[in-house]
Amino acid sequence: MTDDPLGELLSHPAPALTEAESLNLLHRHWGFGGDLLRLTSERDLNWRVTAPAGRFVLKFPNQAEDPAITDFQTRALLHIAARAPDLPVPRVVPSLDGLSEVVLPSGGRMRLLSWVEGKPLHEALPSPVLWQSLGAMSARLTQALEGYEHPAADHVLQWDVKQAAGLRPLLPDVTDPELRARCAGWLDWFDANRARLDGVPWQVVHADLNPYNVLVSPDDPAQVSGVLDFGDMVRTPRICDLAVAAAYHVRPGIGAGPEVLAAMRAGWESVMPLLAEEAALLPGLTALRMVTTMAIASHRAARWPDNAPYILRNLPSARAGLLSFPSPHEV
Repeated sequence: MTDDPLGELLSHPAPALTEAESLNLLHRHWGFGGDLLRLTSERDLNWRVTAPAGRFVLKFPNQAEDPAITDFQTRALLHIAARAPDLPVPRVVPSLDGLSEVVLPSGGRMRLLSWVEGKPLHEALPSPVLWQSLGAMSARLTQALEGYEHPAADHVLQWDVKQAAGLRPLLPDVTDPELRARCAGWLDWFDANRARLDGVPWQVVHADLNPYNVLVSPDDPAQVSGVLDFGDMVRTPRICDLAVAAAYHVRPGIGAGPEVLAAMRAGWESVMPLLAEEAALLPGLTALRMVTTMAIASHRAARWPDNAPYILRNLPSARAGLLSFPSPHEV
């Protein structure tokens, strides 16, 4: 148990396996080795594996994570592979025993996924064409996950926009008074509009299309070419997926809120329709994702200073974006 407002999962350290231990487990269960490079992660231990057969991602989930959640993520990738095999997302690589997940004697688990090639979106030049491509990818992924059901789909994760009310205990960690007041105003907006979410379509969505989880084509950086990290998947209003994607592109001098949202919406609607109520909620939910980023990052960086650079990587853009965004009574 933990007294952290974020709960055990977001406050429990990542698995502490060494490179040698991880490589030994890879060889034992998948039959090959390679060169390992540790990847940054909020709560898990992930390695990039470079082997003669290609590149892979070796994943060790946080041991505070319910095994049902890990299974939820794995089966989602299998669902996408069956329903939309052309989508550029990781594929599950079965072990020598044909398992999609290996349970370790320590109680931990491990998975091996294919590596998706591309350039991280945060390195690409922002543009309406890129935002439209991201909106289209959000819709394609949402469409591919349509109909996916799992007992763990309704798990509670504070990153989920519909859980915004749970951010209030974290606001004291937002040290800028102006920013803290703006965050509180948006949480008031959420309280007043929460019931409206019940009237829009819900399903399992990726829920974390941030610029570090999205890849663009090296040959055409305005086109999204891949999506990574399904660790924040949850059943929620489907429009939250588009709101999360948009939240990371609203910032002064780069993308005004209306411009970003219009381009994202156009991309989404090139794939499937957006309901009028979803469109009406989109600006407020986008602001709430920025609030979520600031509240959680501020709290976790104070608690885990060794991982602060990774935790705080999206904070400056979220701060600038929220302060440039219309106030709650204007949306």
